[in-house]
Amino acid sequence: MRGSCHCGAVQFTVQLSDGINTASRCDCSFCAKRGAVAVTAPKHGITYTAGQEYLTLYQFNTGVAKHYFCKICGIYTHHNRRSNPDEIGVNLACLEGQTPYLPEIPVHDGQNHPSDVGEEQLAGTLRFAAQERSS
Repeated sequence: MRGSCHCGAVQFTVQLSDGINTASRCDCSFCAKRGAVAVTAPKHGITYTAGQEYLTLYQFNTGVAKHYFCKICGIYTHHNRRSNPDEIGVNLACLEGQTPYLPEIPVHDGQNHPSDVGEEQLAGTLRFAAQERSS
């Protein structure tokens, strides 16, 4: 699947683990502000086709997770996961032909991170109900 940041400087292809069936959000302090829907890919499942040099890295707290952004437009493209170092989370909105506006998105309890408490829990479910548009 092809993807890019907003300005197109960073372009990549990614092999998702299970399509968009892994779509989720997290309620940790960082993800709650970022607000992106992420889908899962294997750690080495991303290939940059342009602009890898435009990526910038952000880390916080334990420093294990690595969050990547385009340094031109600021869009989060993907991150290396703390919960599973063999996976990356990819911003669903960056993937061609995809939308983050899915009917239901599980929200993981990142405030009680599975690496800290020993098990993954859900904080809730985010629901999107599209409004009918008048012609």
